This record gives sequence, structure tokens and C-alpha cells, in this order.
Amino acid sequence: MAIDFIVKSSIFRCLFFVLLLPAIAAAEPLAGPIILGQSCALTGPAKNLGLEMRAGLLAAFANFNNLGGVRGREVHLISLDDGYEPDEAVRNTIKLISEDDVFLLIGEVGTPTSKAVIPIIQQYKIPFFAPFSGAELLRTPFRRYVVNVRASYYQEMEKLASHLIETKNIERISCFYQNDSYGYAGLQGIERALAKRGMKLVSKGTYERNTLAVMGSLQDIYSAKPQAVVLVGAYPACAEFIKLSKAKIDPDLSFYNISFVGTESLKEALGTYGQNVTVSQVVPNPKDESIPLVREYIASMKRYQHDAPLSFTSLEGYIAGKLFVRIARSVSGDLTRESFISTMQNVGTFDLGGIVLRFGTNDHQGMDDIHLTSIYPEIVDVDTEGK
Repeated sequence: MAIDFIVKSSIFRCLFFVLLLPAIAAAEPLAGPIILGQSCALTGPAKNLGLEMRAGLLAAFANFNNLGGVRGREVHLISLDDGYEPDEAVRNTIKLISEDDVFLLIGEVGTPTSKAVIPIIQQYKIPFFAPFSGAELLRTPFRRYVVNVRASYYQEMEKLASHLIETKNIERISCFYQNDSYGYAGLQGIERALAKRGMKLVSKGTYERNTLAVMGSLQDIYSAKPQAVVLVGAYPACAEFIKLSKAKIDPDLSFYNISFVGTESLKEALGTYGQNVTVSQVVPNPKDESIPLVREYIASMKRYQHDAPLSFTSLEGYIAGKLFVRIARSVSGDLTRESFISTMQNVGTFDLGGIVLRFGTNDHQGMDDIHLTSIYPEIVDVDTEGK
């Protein structure tokens, strides 16, 4: 199949670039600032995801640098633009490791980009911390140097399937997905969740990453007359698909997105087309000031990143940044990559202020909670609507 060729070609290119990496000194700096590296989309159709993830990280690091950093060492972030393209992510990763001497990689945005750099991470034993992806390939098989903050796409799809079938009594479900490893991760998640209930998707439709070419998928999906569509894509393509569906097929159709879509960006892109659109979330509402961490996040964003929006994505970045600092401060002795990973596993539980993450020797996923939000006219928790 064409997709197999694309995947194999991407893997080949990635391994080729890895062979070009210069030797990396085994010694790690024990003084001066702690430099972290991030490859993410800062331009292109998915740029809001990268910009918001970076803003959350920067707010967290600025806040904790102002409070003394990590034993007096400031944490600095170098962010490079990959445009949500795997080959660019590989190039950025090589530069961050070989030229910028980063301590670890943090906040990678996307499944295809994360997948492309895993061989580099494995070969050079550099932690890959808090990627903005719920893909199973970052969880299975277990990898010592991959650390996930968020719940998985499988868990998000299980939550969506439960809501659709057991709460909404919907039986005819379709899936619109991005034609790459991210889209397939979500597709497999919803198919798995439906199979547990003796069901199958009634139809599927796909589009190419970083495009708005969704027209072909409309016919593929709606020929089966679904009652609801689950979407696995970035906000520009998902918004285009939803708007065309409501304009050409049925204005009352229901749509269910997973968290990577970028809730606030999707809401803005849809405008009044946002009715009956739900998004699964892996972090709390970024405006819920009943949670101490969220209050801290809001204050830090206003002080250090006041031009960036309060969003689920920037909150996830803030959580990742604070967790990094908390683990690094907990290390006994020299802060090295190995002592950082071992400390995270041994300490295990990190309460960041009403948000608790738990890790173990063979468990590198900190959170498991999922909740659903509707986005129109305001972003609200589905479980509390009407209360």
C-alpha cells in the first residue's frame, strides 16, 4: 500500500540522518543553565498548537527561574520550527543534540514528528519528555527515554465511544482522519473501542497532513449515513470538514474530536458552525481557578506570556514545564539524564497543585483522566452542561 511505502521511506530517511550525527560527548554540563530543546510547528496550518505548547513551557520556566530555578540553575528552552513535518523534526533534533547540547527534548508536537525522531532518542539515550501526542507508539513498547504526561488516544477514544453509545445511544459512527501515523493511531483507537462493544465504523474518510483537501472524504463518509463523526486531525482540516458537512449534508450533525485538534483554535475557525461539536480533553479547563495549578498557570501566563491565549494546549505545556522542574529539583546528587529518569521513577508521584501525575519503573505516563467539552457557544464541560 502507498502508506506503507511512505512510512518505510520516512524511517529510512530518519535512520540515514541518524548515521550522520556526530559523536556526542558522554559528559553532561554540571553548571550553568539547563538547556532544553523543542521541535514543533511554529509556522504552517498547525502552528497554533506549537506556539501554545511553547508558550506554556516558557511561562513555567520563567516562573520557576524567578523562584531560583533548579538549585540556582535557570532552565532555558530552544524551540525550532518543523512545520509539523517529520523530516524537519529529524533535522531539528539532530541540531538540538549535536550543536545546542540540550539536556533533553520536550514538548514535541505531533505523532508523525515524534515517530520520526524515536530512533535518535533511543540511540543517544536522550529523554523525550512530554510530547503533545497520545499515540500508542509512544507508549508501546515501553521505552525508558520516552516520558508521557497526557493520557493516550486509546483512552480518549474509549471515553468518546462510551459517551456516544451509552449516553447518546448513537449506533452509526464514522471516522475522518489524517493520513499518517497520527490519523491511524486515532482510527485504531476508535475501532478498538467500538469492537469492545460489538460494533464497527460505518464509513471512513481521510485527508493529507497540512492540507485542507477534505472534499473527497465527504462522499466516502456520508454515503453510509452516519449519526456522528469522530475526527482525528489538526484544527484547520477538521474545521473545514465540519463546515462543509453542515453546509452540504446536515446542519444538525454531531462531531467528536480528540484533544490534539486544538480546542480554542477549532472553536475560532468554526465560528457559528461550532454547534454539536465536542472535544475530548486530557488536562483540566485552563480557566478553572478552583485548581491551584490552574491559578498558578493563569498568573504565570499573564506575567510572562500575556500575548498567548489561555488554552488546553498551553496548560499542557505549563504542566510539562513544571513537572520537569519538580523532577529535576528532586534529583539527589548530579543532575544527569539517567538520574533524572531514575528519580522520576523512584519518586513516582508528583502533586503539582491539584493535578497529580504518577510514574513507575515501567510506567511513563503521568495522567489518565479524560473529560469532554462542547465548544459552542462557550467551551464547557459536557458533564456539567445544564447544571
